Amino acid sequence: MEIVLKNTNSKYLEIFSLLDLDNIQQTFKRLSSIKEPLEAKIFAVNESISSQQLSKLKNHFDKININSLHIYSNNRDTILSGKSLKIDSTFYKEQEIQEKLLLFKSKNKDEILHEGTVRSGERISSNGNLCIIGDVNPGAIVSAKKNIYVWGKLLGVAFAGKSGNKNASISSLYLKPLQLRIADVIAIGPKDKPKNFYPEIAVIDKQTIIIKPLIIETKN
Repeated sequence: MEIVLKNTNSKYLEIFSLLDLDNIQQTFKRLSSIKEPLEAKIFAVNESISSQQLSKLKNHFDKININSLHIYSNNRDTILSGKSLKIDSTFYKEQEIQEKLLLFKSKNKDEILHEGTVRSGERISSNGNLCIIGDVNPGAIVSAKKNIYVWGKLLGVAFAGKSGNKNASISSLYLKPLQLRIADVIAIGPKDKPKNFYPEIAVIDKQTIIIKPLIIETKN
């Protein structure tokens, strides 16, 4: 089962898989901070999903401000389960579902450049590097499978190396986040404001996230 989440303006897009419907708490925990209305599309290919399982999934969706939920499946039992819960459900052939899902994945670029402030409640996710020209306000969440670069103030939550890459880093001109995470290592942001106004970088050193000056090497 694959799930596509996007906002009504199609500016936010995330695709993730749910392999085990009985163990989804952690997946939705990281999505719970999204305040803007989202559209969710469930793609279930050759999967029979019961109404009980869908009800559990729908309860999680209700907690992350979903205003539109749709199921696409080639399994009639899954379609009937969805309709029994009054979820919009459409039967498609397997190839049609794969083509529809591929269209979404083609829009999910590996590298993202975002210009402007990331406001509280907003979330930006990248399958590669994420570069933000602007501030990341408290209450905002930015994440990337590789590195995060903030050309501004980082005051929200940043999660780099979300695929498990411990060599990933988080850089900012003003580094005072609520929380930093690199791969599976988490750190709470410093209480004091940065004393020096120069770029800093957060990296993993001996299973601990450390912050140090960002030295940009130039060639003569």
